[in-house]
This record gives sequence, C-alpha cells and structure tokens, in this order.
Amino acid sequence: MSANIWHQMNKEEVLISLKTSHEGLSENEVNRRQQIYSNNLDSSSGVSPLKMLANQFTDTMVLVLLGAAVISGAIGAMVDTLTILAIIILNAILGFIQEYRAERSLEEIKQLTSPTAIVLRGNKRCKVEASSLVPGDIVILETGDKIPADARLLTAYSMGADESALTGESIAVEKDADNILAEATSLAERTNMVYMGTSIIRGRGTAVVVATGMNTIVGEIARMIQQTVKNMTPLQKKLDQLGKNLITICIIVCATVAILGISRGEPVMAMLLTGISLAVAAIPEGLPAIVTIVLAVGVQRMAKQNAIIRKLPAVETLGCTTVICSDKTGTLTQNQMTVTRIASIDDIYEIQFDNNIPKFINLSNGSLNKKKPVLDALLQVAFHCNNAVYESHQKEKFSGDPTEIALKKLVDIQGINNSVNRLLEIPFDSERKRMSVIVEDNNQILLYCKGALDSLIPLCASINKQGKIQKLTHRDVQQFMELQSKWAGEALRVLGFAYRELRNTESTEEKLENNLILLGIVGMIDPPRPGVADSVLVCQQAGIIPIMITGDHPDTALAIGKMTGITNQNEVINGTQIDKMSDRDLYDRAIKNRVFARVTPQHKFRIVTVLQKRRQIVAMTGDGVNDAPAVKAADIGVAMGKTGTEVTREASCMVLTDDNFSTIIAAVYEGRAIYDNIRKFLRYLLGCNIGEILVMFLASLLSLPLPLLPIQILWVNLITDGLPAMALGMEPPEKDIMKRPPRPVNENIFARGLGWKVFNRGIFIAIITLTSFIIGMLYCKMNAINDLSLPRTMALTTLVLSQLCYVFECRSETQSPFELGITGNKYLLAAVFCSLIMQLIALYTPFAQQIFHTVALNSWQWAIIISLSSARLLFAYIKYLSRRIFVSGLHYVKISAR
Repeated sequence: MSANIWHQMNKEEVLISLKTSHEGLSENEVNRRQQIYSNNLDSSSGVSPLKMLANQFTDTMVLVLLGAAVISGAIGAMVDTLTILAIIILNAILGFIQEYRAERSLEEIKQLTSPTAIVLRGNKRCKVEASSLVPGDIVILETGDKIPADARLLTAYSMGADESALTGESIAVEKDADNILAEATSLAERTNMVYMGTSIIRGRGTAVVVATGMNTIVGEIARMIQQTVKNMTPLQKKLDQLGKNLITICIIVCATVAILGISRGEPVMAMLLTGISLAVAAIPEGLPAIVTIVLAVGVQRMAKQNAIIRKLPAVETLGCTTVICSDKTGTLTQNQMTVTRIASIDDIYEIQFDNNIPKFINLSNGSLNKKKPVLDALLQVAFHCNNAVYESHQKEKFSGDPTEIALKKLVDIQGINNSVNRLLEIPFDSERKRMSVIVEDNNQILLYCKGALDSLIPLCASINKQGKIQKLTHRDVQQFMELQSKWAGEALRVLGFAYRELRNTESTEEKLENNLILLGIVGMIDPPRPGVADSVLVCQQAGIIPIMITGDHPDTALAIGKMTGITNQNEVINGTQIDKMSDRDLYDRAIKNRVFARVTPQHKFRIVTVLQKRRQIVAMTGDGVNDAPAVKAADIGVAMGKTGTEVTREASCMVLTDDNFSTIIAAVYEGRAIYDNIRKFLRYLLGCNIGEILVMFLASLLSLPLPLLPIQILWVNLITDGLPAMALGMEPPEKDIMKRPPRPVNENIFARGLGWKVFNRGIFIAIITLTSFIIGMLYCKMNAINDLSLPRTMALTTLVLSQLCYVFECRSETQSPFELGITGNKYLLAAVFCSLIMQLIALYTPFAQQIFHTVALNSWQWAIIISLSSARLLFAYIKYLSRRIFVSGLHYVKISAR
C-alpha cells in the first residue's frame, strides 16, 4: 500500500488494513510476514570492488597512456614506460578510493535506525532486533528512542519528535495520534506519523509499523542515492575528448612523417622508430598526472580554509558552478534555535551572543545588560519550566527540545537560584499548547508556565509592570498580541511566560493554571550564520545564483531568504506547488523566486536535475539525510562536517569542516584558479608538442634530413613537459577571478582564442627550430663536415630553450609576463632552472653526448640559439615597454592640462 495514505486514515482503519491489532502480531504471523518482506533496511549489493577497479582503466586518456607505454617499451625507452605506468596506477588507485567511498552511503544509512525495538507480540512486551520488524508490528516508543521503522501513531502522550534529519526543520514536531490529515499534507506536518531515522525527544506512545526497509522514507532516500548516476565533470569530458582527438592526429601525422621519410629513401626501421618516438612525444602523457597534482594542491589549499575535497574532479567543477542550491537548516542557519527578542509590558530587549554569552540590549534606551526585575523573573521561569539538560558545565552542550535548549542558553547559570526544587510537572501537549511546573523556592510554592500566547493569556489575571503586580487590561493584551504578530512576520517563534504563587488548597490542573501573572514574551529563530549574507553577495557578483531549498515552514524560509539576500521576492514555492509544475515552470520559478519550502527529498532531487537539464552546473549543500540524494545528484555535493550526517558526507564531493556557507565561496575561488591553471599548462604542453610534430613534419615535406633523432625527441619530452608544466599549475590566481561570470558549461577548453595561441606558438617553435637546424647544416656544408650532430644539437637546444621561454608566456592569457613580474611564480623559475641544467649536462658531459648524439656548442652558436628562442619574449618586452611609455605620457599630458 502506498506510503502516502497512512496519515489520511484513522487508527482503526490502519490496523484493519495491516491485519493487526492493538495487541500486536503473533510470532507465527511475524515469521510469515518476514518471508514476504525483506529485512528492515536490507538492500541489494552495490558495485563489486573488482569492477570498480576495472572501471578506472576505461577512460580514453588512460587508454592513450597505455598505448604510449607499450610503444615506449617497444623502442627501449624504459624510463618513459615506467613513468607512464606509474601515472596510470596512481590515477586508478585514486579513482577506486573515491568510488568505493561513495558506495558506502547506503551502509551509513543503515546506522540511522535503532538496532533494537520494544514491541507488543501476542500482547506481550518484548525486545527484538529492529531488522526483524514487519508491517503490522506494534512498537512502544519512549523519550530518547530512535524510530526503528515508519509507523502510524496509535497513542501519543506529550510526544515531540526531532525530524530535522528528514525535514530540515529544527523545531520539535508535536505528535497527535488522533489527527486525520489530508493527502497533500507535507512530511513535516504529518503529526500522526513517525519515521525511521528520527527520534523521540519527549513523551511516549505506541505506533503500528506501516513500512520497513527500502519501503520507508529513509529507504527511498537510500534507493535514490544508489540509483543516481554521477556524470563526468566538464573537465573530465573535455580531457576525454582531447585524448580521442590526440590519438587521431598522432596516428595521421606520425604515419605521414614515416611514409615521407621512407619514400625519400630513409631506412625503414629508422623512420618507424622516428614515427613511434614522435607519437610518444606528441601524446602529453604527463597531463593526467599534472592535472591530478594541481587538483591535489588545490585540495590542500582548500583544506586550510576548512573545505575537505573528497573527489578530486570536484575542485575544477567548482570553478564553473552557476547555481548553489542550499539547504537552510544548519547550512545557511546555525541549526539551533536562538532567542533574539524578549518583551515585557515596559521594555523590549534584543539578544546578542558573544562566545555563547547573552547580551541584553534594551531597545527603548540602548542600555546593555541592565536587566530589570521583570526580565529576571521571566528568565527564572524560562530556566526552571524547562526539561533541557546540561551535558556538561559548558553552556553549548545540551540535550532536549531545541526550543528549551534556546531558553537555557539565554540564562546565565550563575544568576539563577539553583536551590529551587521541582515538585510537579504538567507536561506540554498539542491541545494545551503550554507546560507548567510547580516548584518550591524559599518556602514558597510557585507555578511557572510557558506556552503559546493565545493559550496563556486567558489564564492570566495580572501582569508584572516594573516589578509591581497590576491588573491585566485589554490594552496590555492587545500590545502583546500586536508584538507577537509582528515577530511572527519575521519568522520568530513566540512563547509567553507567566507565574503565580500557590496555596495548599489548590490541587486540580484547572485550579493550578489560573489567575496567572503575565511576565512577557520571547521570540526565537534559527538565525543565519555570521557572514552568510556577505557570501551570498559575493556569489551574485560572481554570476552564481543562490537558491534555498528547505523542508521548513514557508514563512521561516522567506525570512531567512531575505535576511541572507538570497531573494527580494515575497513568494515562496512549496512542495505541493512543485508537484503541479512542469519542468520548464519549475526552472523559471527557481531562477526567479529562489526560495523553496516544505519540500521532500524527492522535490530537492527534482529541482537539482531540472536545473542540470538546462545546462546549469549545480552545487547542492546539505546536512540531513533528506539532502543526501540531491547532494549526490548535484555536480558538486557539499556536506556539513560538524552537523552533517555521515550519509550526506559520503554522498558529497566536498565537506565543510566549519559548516560555513562562506567556505563554499573560497572553494569556488580556488576552483576557478585551478581551471585557469589547467588551461595554462594545456596551452604550454600542446604548444610544445605541436612544435615537435611540425619540426619533423615540415622537415619531411622539405626533404630535409631528420632534424631530431628518436632519443632526442624523447629527451625534449622528458625535460620540458614535466616540471615547467607542473609549475604552471602553481600560478597564483588572477585578480579579477571572482568578478567574472561562470564559464559556460559547454565551453571548449580551447575557447577564448586559446586554440589559436597553441597552434600559433607551435608553428613558431617549429620554424625557429628548423631555422637553427638549417643554419647548422649550412655551417657544416661550408666547413665540409658530413656529420649532422652539430645541426641536430642546435635544433635540440633551440627547441628546448624556445619551450622554456614559451612557458613564461603561458602564465596569463591577458597579461604580459613582464606585467606579472618575473618572480611571481618561484616554482616556475626553479623548474626552468632545472631543465636548463639538464640540457647543459646533455651538451657538455661526454657520457650524455654519446647517448644523445650531441656536441658542445660555441659562443656564436649559442648567440643564434638564444636570439631565435627568446624572440617572442623580446617582442613581448618591447610591447610592454611601449605600453608603459604611452600610459606614462598620457598621464603626463593630463597633469599638464590641469
């Protein structure tokens, strides 16, 4: 039977439908039903570890690298072979760990349910394993119990449940077994139901199990997590496509070079080796490793800012985030009810907290912490008419109802009379809407009462004005009711406080709660986190749309949305409206209104997927179990580290250890910087590789001898593709990085002219390398030297130096390397220095000369090589100086004109 019908039925109808009774099922019937229903929260097995590991070797770039490793081994380049294999294995291990951890989400959900339950079976009370529960079982619930399955309440005595993990609402839900609700009633308002994974924070009752295992609300969430297919990130898609393109280009070009050489009469084996070496050089086998290292460095920087990245590709994806869908409770807000206002008939106080110490600001005169007798009396009632318990002497550690915890935090323990002895409690229930306690204080018997103002005022005959007891007037009542209405409009929860002295003759509840003295009212809310409003503003300046999605009340959601700057609209979209919307309408309303309330996990999931269908890159933040499916489905799932559940953390890509929404902005900043740096070293690597390919290709077209031997091609690949490219990944972020809009999700990685810059520099590198080779050949011809060692050494050195000069051009797409400052990236300077030393060793040590077929160069040869290699940098410097001279002259003219 559908899970959405039980709250619509009365208790007897539910029992009849489930073929059970108030006495519970018999053992035989339980055994029979256990054969029909799966074990409570039993699930199918996930992907096997072996298959997860095998999946790591299906990526296109990995296949390219495997091919490069085979080719390198075939031509005897064992160093290259071992390096490439190490890169492949490292990437496979990282990918396996990430996928394995993600699959643990379902296991973590199993921890939400209580391991045992108290049930009635055959009218006998017994303790059983929660996994053995079946629909129709009668469970007995007490304060502190975790709910073991979804159940319809049969009895509820002063029962309140914490359902924040499912609904996101921090206020305890008052339960009433006698309620019969409409079909469209949201999960957060089903007061006659209890759900697996939630807990009873006060009261007691009984309930009949209506759903177990994967049929519970938590089970549905588990299924959604399990069935969610994680798409490739934008960068992964682009690198995968790049790998495919490189394979095609390399095969064509390398085959062409080999065929042209053979047709010219070059030895077949020599040309095959040349083609293979060129293929190895053309494939940027270091690219995956460099991407991984750059992402890992970004992870370290984010960790210092309290953002823990669980999946490396998420770092880059953050940079193109266009929408941040945020849960309210615990993400935008502090996930704890906090008193912000107190009013007596004479004064209104604003409450501010400094290191958990309350400060009382009197709004009528601005005085700080000057509490009047009425306020002291109200705080006394708030403290003692309260069942929240201190878990330690630190005031931030409590257990109990969130509302009562907020009241306890309001009170300075040192200023409270702890000699008060509680004699009796008249508990809160949904009909009375109030709670009272009878205490003994200095031989006085007092009744303290708190509750909804409309239930409290009819019981009050007097009011405390400036410490004096006076008759409660209609004007007094009107003043408080107007103030309550105003505070409610600001999404504050309002409670009234009263007291009276008792006489021994009064005994019944009606007599006790009568002729009360009204003290005042308290307003509380789960407030926004400090700095969230500023972070939302930075989001909007960066072209990112913030959206709030919560299971909380619409008024509360709208108030928090306005406080944080997420919305300036006056309308909130609720779950019932979402069910009636088409995907197009839902998308339009999401972008315009930006606040959703009373939504289920299914609604959150749908909102995320609808945004993704419209090419939005979505980050979803959350802390509760209810957020987990949407968090996993999002391009970037962000979980809270402190208040978040383990389920949500396992489903996420990133965990905020400080639970601070503002940390997401720092992570977006890093993500954008990392993508910029990936483009920079791609520009460098591919420009260099194109240059190497074109050198050989043009030489073949021009019928020139091979300008580089296979071993020399591999040497260039070794000393210029590694350290300098990696150092580019450490380039500091550019200043305007958070002033740009997010890059389009379908943007080509070579967009904004990068492809032309890569090809242009590749042509330039090829031309100057061939020029150097031809000059060397002419010198040998003039001096009757038949050996090509000198021309090849000149070509090799020109190729290396031109690439090392080119790396400085790649530091920015918009600024000259001289504008950035030569010392702006110390890692790059060190990398270039190391590469130069290695090249000099290849030129001037006899052992290396034999291996690489090089000769020592003299001064005029160095002059030619340096002139050719640095021509681009020299041109850039002249352009930089000209611009500075022009700007300085313009500035001088403006000053003179004044």
